[in-house]
Amino acid sequence: MNLRQALTFVTVAELGTVSKAAVRLRVAQPASSRQIIALEQELGLRLFDRVGRRLLLTGEGEQLIAGCRLLLSSVSSLKEQAQLLRQGDTGVLRIGASPQHIESVLSPFLHRYAERYPKVEIRIREGTGSEILTMLERGEIHLGQNLLHAVRLDDQHFGSLPLGPVQLLAACHPAMPLGPRRSIEIADLAGLPLLLLDSGFGFRRAFDAASRMSGLKPTIMFESRSPHTLLALAEAGHGIAIVPSQLQCWRYDVRIVGLMHRRRVLQEPLTISWDKRRPLPRFATDYCAMLAAHMRKTFPITRPTEPAPPKERRSAPRKQRPARQAGR
Repeated sequence: MNLRQALTFVTVAELGTVSKAAVRLRVAQPASSRQIIALEQELGLRLFDRVGRRLLLTGEGEQLIAGCRLLLSSVSSLKEQAQLLRQGDTGVLRIGASPQHIESVLSPFLHRYAERYPKVEIRIREGTGSEILTMLERGEIHLGQNLLHAVRLDDQHFGSLPLGPVQLLAACHPAMPLGPRRSIEIADLAGLPLLLLDSGFGFRRAFDAASRMSGLKPTIMFESRSPHTLLALAEAGHGIAIVPSQLQCWRYDVRIVGLMHRRRVLQEPLTISWDKRRPLPRFATDYCAMLAAHMRKTFPITRPTEPAPPKERRSAPRKQRPARQAGR
């Protein structure tokens, strides 16, 4: 097996057709077909079954794919290490993050990072919790931002740095019956129409876990992959959006309330993770430290709405005594 065969095998397995794999690899389709045929002949195994127009891995192919990915990741790591030795503070840093993290945290932070490392090219991949973990495992990104308990990281393979807590917030039209306080018990959401991120988000899994802990059976009105869709619906009075405190909510006319369980604030630690089997360049480790310092100064992005001050009581005017008539 050579590296070209391994790369073709993994690409066909991910895309499902030889033609799509050939486009990604920028080679002719017959050449990709020959690579697969030669690999099957060398191994003495059938790696794919054709189902309709797609190629699906056989049982043998399923067992070999992980080893091929590890092989390609190791080769990529060696190339990156050689590049770092040659170029020092110059290179490419690939990052995976959620949409709200990119909008509220990375958009201002990347300018600050570029001042220190102007020759480092940042490439950002958007994803949810499980998607970001998959990118890390496949070596597609160097660093991945996630909620700590949203995915299970193998401590032997992955390192992580805490960035700060993300609080669970409820955003709603001011007329919604959530009471006058800045925070409420999550159990008090029972029976109210909720607007939630879909289950692919780590934040959603954190909310589901908190709901189970409190005995809440949420009434789900709508699920979305876009947090701002939830805020727009909440602003229009269609329900209560459950959003993270790292999301920018100032554009919307909504009331923000923190969620608690038994008077404890519901929040999840946010981390940035990496694969310890792949050496990180200095500009990547510095990225983590600089990002943590930036977030300590700026978090939380959104806070619960301050309660309206009580209306001042106007004292009633005193009744003036009638003036005494002259002569009395």
